[in-house]
Amino acid sequence: MSSASLAAALPDSLRDLDLGACQTLLENALAGADDGEIYFETRESESLVFDDGRLKHATYGADQGFGLRVVAGETVGFANAAELSVEAVRRAADAAVLAKQGQAVRLNLSTAPARSNNRYYGEHDPIGAMPFGDKVALLEAINAYARSLHSGVVQVSASVAADQRHITILRAGGEVFHDYRPLVRLSVGVSVEKNGHRESASAGGGGRIALDLLSDPQYWQAQVDEALRQALISLEAKPAPTGEMDIVLGPGWPGVLLHEAVGHGLEGDFNRKGTSAFSGKMGQQVAARGVTVVDDGTIADARGSLNMDDEGTPTHATTLIEDGILVGYMHDRLSARQMGVAPTGNGRRQSYAHPPLPRMTNTFMKGGQDKLSDMIASTRRGLYAVNFGGGQVDITNGKFVFQCTEAYLIEDGKVTAPVKGASLIGDGPAVMRQVEMIGDDFKFDPGVGTCGKAGQSLPVGIGQPSLKIGGLTVGGTSA
Repeated sequence: MSSASLAAALPDSLRDLDLGACQTLLENALAGADDGEIYFETRESESLVFDDGRLKHATYGADQGFGLRVVAGETVGFANAAELSVEAVRRAADAAVLAKQGQAVRLNLSTAPARSNNRYYGEHDPIGAMPFGDKVALLEAINAYARSLHSGVVQVSASVAADQRHITILRAGGEVFHDYRPLVRLSVGVSVEKNGHRESASAGGGGRIALDLLSDPQYWQAQVDEALRQALISLEAKPAPTGEMDIVLGPGWPGVLLHEAVGHGLEGDFNRKGTSAFSGKMGQQVAARGVTVVDDGTIADARGSLNMDDEGTPTHATTLIEDGILVGYMHDRLSARQMGVAPTGNGRRQSYAHPPLPRMTNTFMKGGQDKLSDMIASTRRGLYAVNFGGGQVDITNGKFVFQCTEAYLIEDGKVTAPVKGASLIGDGPAVMRQVEMIGDDFKFDPGVGTCGKAGQSLPVGIGQPSLKIGGLTVGGTSA
């Protein structure tokens, strides 16, 4: 691509850069290396927080910069700068080429990734499309509506956040790829009090959608209703029991357990290094029959979707586990090259200041044929877990601890009392083998997922149907 064509693909803030000179510097830096690129990014973000009956914070930020990477074998040289100039690129190249002192393995991909012009989200402006005053009015309306619903509401917090990024990737041979990425999120928190006892809950949603969709009263009122519902249930909840019992997971957001306890273990870098609980098990049964897990970056408007990953590889649906059999990993270009396969479009980075890693996009388990009512009816003593908070996972063995934010006892086939303080304890590979029933009620989370790895946070999508899992350990506060 000519320098003129490349300039046309870049946002206005980058068009004054001598891109031909940058291309030459990149070509020289990659001579004798295996891979690398220059990753340009410009970003704008805005956040409004309404709390205690007033607008508490309103922030706007803008940033731009580049990251230059040189890969030789398993050695990665990476340098970045917020200064967009040929001289800054030259300094970055001088630093990154030190990677070539390592041993280059010269493994080539068997086939180049298929390219398309498919787009999975629009090019709307998530910040400027709605006037600032309208955003404040939206948060005020949320506050008023929540307080009108129940006399026990003592605090309401609401926030709206928007982010837009222009991504341009320059590769050897003159390849250039460009993407524009909008992202919005609405969050609502409600605290209720009864007889001096206070409980809180939150709800929200978002994705790569236009901000005015979140301002639809039908949408935001549903988020307030949900936060209030969870908070009121928590007021009545009793301490959770401890012990081994069957677990029924609700659909949607409970897929965060799958994401953390299984998804990370299927990322290519952990398996290339042999540190995942799933390493060396390709083609083996690692889950119960009927369990199919997919990572798909092409779902329209989803929070984790990308038109291309942060190395320029188009995203697509990658089946990881099929009918219980391990059939794939998620790869960036480095892990794919080292393992002799094609990249899957999972090379992601937090910003221009970070190198790419194999990361999830929208990761989910496909639905089955079972009814949630049958799962509950078949459970003599168990826990029905509907919502989750934070958790901890050890990738090397898959062991996890997850806190339930909404859960109920199941006694003699019926959902009974709500409980609080419940934690699920186990390991991902074992849980996948203990799946007994798979629901026909698949759904995605509402668009609020954020994933952390190696100090980098990224938006992701999560989904699953309801599941029945046999014999999982529950940590609680009651014997």
